[in-house]
Amino acid sequence: MTDHPTKLSHPAGPTSTTGHISPAGQPEAAAPPGDRRRWLALAIVMTAAFMDLVDVTIVNIAIPSIERDLSASFGAIQWVTAGYALAFAAGLITGGRLGDIYGRKRLFLVGIAGFTLASALCGFAANPEMLVASRLLQGGMAALMVPQVLAIVHVTFPAHERGKVFGLFGAIVGLGAVSGPLLGALLTQWNLFGLEWRPIFLINLPVGIAGLILGRKYITESKAGQALRLDLVGVALVTLGLLMLIYPLTRGRELGWPLWGHLCMLASPLVFAALVAYERYKTRKDGSPLIELSLFKVKSFAAGVAVQLTFGVVMGVFFLVWTLYMQTGLGWTPLRAGLTGVPFSIAVSVAAGISVQKLVPRFGRKVLQTGALTMAAGLLLYIWEADRYGTGIHSWQMILPLVVMGAGMGLIVAPLTDAVLSEVPREHAGSASGLINTTQQMGTALGLGLVSVVFFDTVDDAAPRTPAEVGGAFTEAFQGALWWVAAVLGVIFLVMFALPRRPKQHQETAGLEPEASAPAPAEGAEGEGAAGGAGDAGATKVATAAESAEADREPVSAGRGSGGR
Repeated sequence: MTDHPTKLSHPAGPTSTTGHISPAGQPEAAAPPGDRRRWLALAIVMTAAFMDLVDVTIVNIAIPSIERDLSASFGAIQWVTAGYALAFAAGLITGGRLGDIYGRKRLFLVGIAGFTLASALCGFAANPEMLVASRLLQGGMAALMVPQVLAIVHVTFPAHERGKVFGLFGAIVGLGAVSGPLLGALLTQWNLFGLEWRPIFLINLPVGIAGLILGRKYITESKAGQALRLDLVGVALVTLGLLMLIYPLTRGRELGWPLWGHLCMLASPLVFAALVAYERYKTRKDGSPLIELSLFKVKSFAAGVAVQLTFGVVMGVFFLVWTLYMQTGLGWTPLRAGLTGVPFSIAVSVAAGISVQKLVPRFGRKVLQTGALTMAAGLLLYIWEADRYGTGIHSWQMILPLVVMGAGMGLIVAPLTDAVLSEVPREHAGSASGLINTTQQMGTALGLGLVSVVFFDTVDDAAPRTPAEVGGAFTEAFQGALWWVAAVLGVIFLVMFALPRRPKQHQETAGLEPEASAPAPAEGAEGEGAAGGAGDAGATKVATAAESAEADREPVSAGRGSGGR
């Protein structure tokens, strides 16, 4: 794709994101280092990014409570999470380009206002249909807001300060990953004012309103001198193709798998074929396609996109069935479930930091492949424990498999973007990173849709009636879903052989000491790794931001600023 929430460049165009664009088309300087207002602007956009990251992770832990309170079907519950991911992914590129054309500050304010309004609608939802619709709106508004965050950072701060800023952003990503589930658990457990799960959305209101007011005052407007045109037809085709695939998966089980559902899924490849044909036409017409098809000629990039898509499926399946298993199957409270996941998040963060800073420069793609195998080993260990202890399993007994899984995920999420982009021409860095992040989001939405097949079908077959039967059915379904996830990780391991043995920047510095050989994208590596616990696109946002900053130092490839879950 040609744009990305953390991508700070366009594939072409003689523009610059190092400052405002003057009427003559020359880039103006970034904000003076002595301008304190830019740090207030940073706090505002970082708070918005934190709000988005927390919103992604906070919802999963409250899913069982939402299901009970609204008498929602499992299909509706899937759409509460999948709908947000789908709307967010479909709107990322367009949101970024709108910021280029009409101003990043303006689109940021529109996005944060819409996100806040959608959060209010989610919090006051009277039925599952209203909640799903509000989540779709929330995802769409996030797609307008999030692409502007690092774009604003890039035009506000000079190059020598961006490493520090990306580090701060990484800390925010990590904090959101860890605090989201705990905050969601606490807000749900406390049942404030008898609102049960609703405060997980309503908490966004004061934050969003403050960001809107302060953003108008302190954020400086910026635009791209020659922004790429919108590709609304491409967006429509991508969205239609995914809906034709995901909607029947989520609704088919409840409707008895009707014929129209099978026909929609069979026809979805035709829609994607039409998308490819249109993108070729769009490239010839004005050079601003939604998907830069020429990137797929790079073997490592094509393989990397396949890895991102399938890894998104892994995360979509695992995090939803894990929540349902603990709260519905085992009968645990939201707080206990949230605390149980803390070792997992910590393991992701630690492994991610080590992988980027120490392991990848020496061992290259073997680190990612080791991560896939390690994560699969953790899943197998989890399956064994769930089978051995049944519904009597304790939180402490889950620590070992969760730590092993978290370590494996950390070895993947942090260095993956770097590996995928390493052979992509610099002028296409923006297009490539946008496609990577959006693909993972789409994979997550697809994984959430597949939960009907890999999890709920097993529950239905058991037809549980008593609490004991429900626990047994959910435990069995959880084990079955983990077998599917482990199999997908095996496929990911094999596809990773198409990645470069060692990213180019590491090859160029292999003879140096580790401290000297760290690649430029490592400026945001710690934050990227910390995001892994969220199971979302946050993991790739920081790395692609730093990669973009490097690309944008080339005047000919500058453009716009715009990342997973």
